[in-house]
Amino acid sequence: ELYGFLPLRTQADLEIGNRSTSFDVGLGTLLSKLKWASSARGSLEYGRLGLLGDVRYDRLGSITSRTGPRGLVGVKAATAFNATVADLALRYRFGAREAAQGKAGEFSIIPYAGVRIMDANFGVTTTVNGLRFERQFSRQLSHTWVQALVGTQATVFLAPRLRLFGRADVGAFGGGGDGEAQKLTGNAQLGLGYALGRNTDLNLSWRYQGLDWNNGLSGRSQRGISTDENGVEIGL
Repeated sequence: ELYGFLPLRTQADLEIGNRSTSFDVGLGTLLSKLKWASSARGSLEYGRLGLLGDVRYDRLGSITSRTGPRGLVGVKAATAFNATVADLALRYRFGAREAAQGKAGEFSIIPYAGVRIMDANFGVTTTVNGLRFERQFSRQLSHTWVQALVGTQATVFLAPRLRLFGRADVGAFGGGGDGEAQKLTGNAQLGLGYALGRNTDLNLSWRYQGLDWNNGLSGRSQRGISTDENGVEIGL
């Protein structure tokens, strides 16, 4: 399945040492800053046992937020990032084989477990403007970590060409280094699939995904990322 995720709302908080910034933007702003996006998922099955894979890469240009007393001091923070998320898991199917068409009432439930690999690179440039001065500060965060992944997906046919499907997963227990206090990712998805032919589906769903990570340190050594996104996903 080739798919595209269109977050109608994205919230993010980033902490790097004694610098922090946050933004809350809609789809229009996000698309205007989008540099690249690609995503695909797939499965292989033998009998009822199979392998599942899902890979997504996104790269965004600078998203700007402003704080500070108006007319005296202005603080502008520009955040740019790129991130790769790769899932690989073993899966086991209960119920009917997956297909574009089926009989009303046919269903499948597929739990899975494996690993999630994440690589995130954030950059924050802070500009402070006063009446007679301007200062600029830059910070970078680059981090890769691996998590245990558990989840399930399910499908039920409402009509021969129409099916209801859902997915949910959580990644935790990461091994990103000593002192990490928090490391959690998750997805939830619910949608409809319609068969365009004997073996082709058009999928439309609502999806939420979240990430919360920090290294548990304080002061200049502090690092943390928190994001929440929800919106529409379209797949084929």
